[in-house]
Formats: sequence, C-alpha cells, structure tokens
Amino acid sequence: MVDRMHPLAKSTSGSPDCPVAQLVALPPIGRLIIRSDGTALASIGFEVPDICRATLSGGRSLLRLGPDEFLLLTSDNRAPALASAVDVSHRDTALTVSGQRATWVINAFCALDLHQAAFPVGMCTRTLLGKAEIVLWRTGAEIFRIEVARSFAPYVWACLEEARREFLG
Repeated sequence: MVDRMHPLAKSTSGSPDCPVAQLVALPPIGRLIIRSDGTALASIGFEVPDICRATLSGGRSLLRLGPDEFLLLTSDNRAPALASAVDVSHRDTALTVSGQRATWVINAFCALDLHQAAFPVGMCTRTLLGKAEIVLWRTGAEIFRIEVARSFAPYVWACLEEARREFLG
C-alpha cells in the first residue's frame, strides 16, 4: 500500500490554539459504505442503529445514514464479509470539532440546528459544510466528528478555522 500524507498535515501545523473550539485531524481508519436493510449486519453481530443514529461496538462505529445506507468506521481495519460493502478508507478523512463553541463554529458554515434537543449525542447525518458534503456525527455534548472527502478536507478545515477566528486572542 502507498503511504499517503494526511490531507490536513499542512493545515494543522499552522493552526492556532483556541480553548473554546478545538480542531483535530484524526488518523486514518477503515471505512466501509454498506447497503443493506440492516438484517445482514444484525446477523453478524452488529447492533443496528435507527436512521441518523450511530452505535459503537468493539472499536467499530456503525452510522446509519439512511434506510439502507450505513457507514462502518473501524480502527482495526477488520471488515465484515458483506457483498454490499465498498471500502472507502482512502477516499475520506476525519476531523473533530470540540469545545464550548463547537456548535457555533460548525453553524457558521452549516445550517443544521445543532442544539442538543434537535441534534443529540449519537445523531449523525449527511449535510453540507460550506460547499462540501460531509457526514456530521455528534459523539459528545461538545464534540463533533466530521467525515469528509480527502479532496475537500483542506477547504472544510479552512472554513472551520475562519469561524474560530472570532474566538482567538
């Protein structure tokens, strides 16, 4: 396999510290898009989440993005043997936005209602951040994971940095 430079390597090196809204580029992991009604996943031991929700099990996260579309994130690169699975590990990358102002920073470029009552912990969805399609997943009260195509990652990072600028210095 070819060693690739992280698509956010240059962006993160010059990123200023902002205690109320942190950006972190995440290391590479395995990613599978799975098309299924969920029965195949349940039959091999996955807890199948409701639509726009995620479940975690043994170092793997399963995000249900639609009635028959799932995104499996796996840190150990173990992929289930499913005919309907497509490996997109090298297509996408991820980052987190966390802190007291995380929702504000994301909302500067994304029109979703991110109040906890509307977008609780465990919720995930496909959406737009600026002009980039992303998968947004709330993993904690003030923590969001963004999955984005490698080619759009620097753009998304720059948008989030622009929004964070208000809270610097």
